[in-house]
Amino acid sequence: MSLSDIAGWIIGPMLGLMTLLFIFRIVLTWYPQVDLNRLPFNLVAWPTEPFLIPVRKVVPPIGGVDISPVIWVAVTSLLRELLVGQQGLLKMF
Repeated sequence: MSLSDIAGWIIGPMLGLMTLLFIFRIVLTWYPQVDLNRLPFNLVAWPTEPFLIPVRKVVPPIGGVDISPVIWVAVTSLLRELLVGQQGLLKMF
């Protein structure tokens, strides 16, 4: 088992989990009354918030809707495809 295989086994599921958490975060934006500091919502907010804060500073809400989780879904999906996809960089070695 090579180093690229091990990296693929770690990076692939981690990027997939982050994509799923950002999708949950998008769904949570539909319910503004939800308290993100309470269980189980803080399990979604805690790992995603450090990524969302810098994007919010650059990209303002559009029509009152925070689109930073949508941006991160796109970024993590793209990274996962580029790194561990069918013809990803880690599959080439």
